[in-house]
Parts: sequence; C-alpha cells; structure tokens
Amino acid sequence: MFDSGFGGLTVARSTIDLLPNEHLVYIGDTARYPYGSTPLADVRTYARELAWSLVNDFDAKLVVVACNTATAAGLTDLRAELPVPIVDVIAPGAAALVSTTRSGRVGVIGTVGTISSGAYLGAIADTGVPVVLTSAACPGFVEFVERGQTSGDEVMVLAERLLAPVRHAQVDALLLGCTHYPFLARTISDIMGHDVTLVSSADETAFAVRATLHSLGLLRAGPSPGVAQFLSSGDVATFRQLGASLLGPELDHTRPWPLTPATPHRTEQR
Repeated sequence: MFDSGFGGLTVARSTIDLLPNEHLVYIGDTARYPYGSTPLADVRTYARELAWSLVNDFDAKLVVVACNTATAAGLTDLRAELPVPIVDVIAPGAAALVSTTRSGRVGVIGTVGTISSGAYLGAIADTGVPVVLTSAACPGFVEFVERGQTSGDEVMVLAERLLAPVRHAQVDALLLGCTHYPFLARTISDIMGHDVTLVSSADETAFAVRATLHSLGLLRAGPSPGVAQFLSSGDVATFRQLGASLLGPELDHTRPWPLTPATPHRTEQR
C-alpha cells in the first residue's frame, strides 16, 4: 500500500491486525506530501510510480491506494493498467458512512483535491442510499499530523473554522475522508459533538482487502506471520520516529524509497 505520508498507517494497522499472515509493504511518499493541494495530474503521476514500484520491486499481489487524494486522482488509470487488483479507501468509506447515518444527513471532510474531485459524491451515489451530503475541505489538517501535532489550541482553532459547514448541516455521521484525519479524531469529535458518529475508512478498507484476496484465492496460508516493511521517500529518521508513535514498533526498520539497485527487497508474497 502507499500514501502521501503517515495517514495510510491507519489502514496499515487495520490490515496487519485483520490479516496477520499477510506480508505488507507500505510506502509513505513524504518527500512530496501533502497531496491535497497538488495538481491532480501530478498526484496521478506519483500514484503510478508508487503502485508500479509495489508490483515490480516487491511482487505485490494486491495494491491498496491508502490515500484519498491519490484514489480520487488516479484510481481509474491504475485499475486499467496494473496487473493486480486494486483496493481504494473511498468506496469502503462511502459504504460505511451511509450505513451509519440515522437521519440521512451525512458529511465528508477531506483534502482540497479529494473534495473538489467529487469522488465521494460519486461513491455515495453509487451506494444507492438516499442521503443529503455536505462536504468540506480541510487544508492544514494533513500538515499538522505530519508534524505530529494532533492536539492543542492551533489545531482546535483551525478545526472549528473548517468544520463549520458540516456542523451547520447537522449531520449525524461524518466520514474522515483522508487517512490522516483519524489522528485528529479527538479534536474533531469535541467540535462536532458526541451525537455525531465519526467514520474512518481504515477498518472498512482492511475488510475489502480480505474479501478481495479471499475471492481470488490469494489469502496467504500457513502458520508463519507475515512480514511488514515500511519505506519513506523523505527523511527516513523522521518517518521512523513519528510513524512509530502513530502505529507502533513495526516502523523501527523503515528504509528509503526508491530502493537502490543493491538493496534486497523482494519478499515471497504467496
């Protein structure tokens, strides 16, 4: 799986917990984050580079686009050209959102790129469930998470301003439409109120991974646990330190990406 940085670690954590026998490779593209304000054509290029690296360098049998902006920008192209199945974070999140609401008023927050793409509008429409959707872009949230600043006055002031549209719409279910946002869940919940259910796509995406692997007969069998590998295109020490605080000790051996020709990397995936 890949993400622009640390956010996809929420998906990685859920996948590791749900599928402990599977090998996992995670690339955080921290050298080029944040994707949210980047032109979608550039994000599409980055997504292709990362996805093809997972296939060619790591023999991935399935690729998870653990980034909402990259999903919105490049999912269609990736599905058309990659030789392996693709699981995204938008469709599972949309399905979870419409199944959670009681009032039919739902909200989605995400990066500028994700919200402006209309990807969630389409995904929610595809569910066939009649809901009223209010969307809000939240520029700045990703940057706070990437700095490890997930609480405090600065975060609260920004969140109060950016969440105003979904609060005024009186939604009862709010989808955290960026994999970074669960790290801000406490602040978001305090502002939205405890009557609003926060929906994260991380667990739903892990379930989608399991269902896809099962349907294709690709689940890894055997008693030995899977191996998790983590790579970063930016500063590895920073990724290792902050990532470990967010996910756990699995990030202690984070390596740089792209790999050098001499770096051993392939893991037998089957």
